[in-house]
Amino acid sequence: MASALFIVVLLTLVSSGALATDPGPLQDFCVADKASPVLVNGFVCKNPMKVDADDFFFSGLNKPGNTNNKVGSNVTTVNVNQIGGLNTLGISLVRIDYAPYGQNPPHTHPRATEILTVIEGTLLVGFVTSNPQNRLIFKVLNAGDVFVFPVGLIHFQFNPGHENAVAIAALSSQNPGVITIANAVFGSNPKIDGGILAKAFQVDKKVIDYLQSQFWEDNNN
Repeated sequence: MASALFIVVLLTLVSSGALATDPGPLQDFCVADKASPVLVNGFVCKNPMKVDADDFFFSGLNKPGNTNNKVGSNVTTVNVNQIGGLNTLGISLVRIDYAPYGQNPPHTHPRATEILTVIEGTLLVGFVTSNPQNRLIFKVLNAGDVFVFPVGLIHFQFNPGHENAVAIAALSSQNPGVITIANAVFGSNPKIDGGILAKAFQVDKKVIDYLQSQFWEDNNN
């Protein structure tokens, strides 16, 4: 009997841990009080009597982002930093604009799964599974198509067409975070030792030195 109870408790803990993402709400809402000096996992709640509709509102997602940059894309973010009412609700949104041949380069969201739908244009999208398989799973999407990027996995989008493309994506965190792989590896501050990266990538250290000079300058200007 005791062993059976232990198994039930263990399964409950495992399943609850697997389902956990952002901290769940314990009241109707917990609008982020960004002026509070108190540091918590997320944000302290604003006085609910001082909450109004603007705490749950954002305007401007209909406006194209500026894709005139090195990667040819722009991400307009709508997370808890833009809408305080998202605090504890475990969801956020982005609009991604792509110039012809533009890309949202390989990156990962450490705290969220992403579900993306193409609004206009065509995108080549994909993600890479974890070690040791490192399998690339990819697909070409057209307007109306939907694709999911599992939490934590490296993924990308590329516009292979001659026209602009637009996508909307939802993420399962109020603050998903983003780590762009090339920027993190070659543009870290302070720099990762070039010898370490040369051995990791099996290239000449001069190649690493060049990449670090390019990405470090971009990241720290």
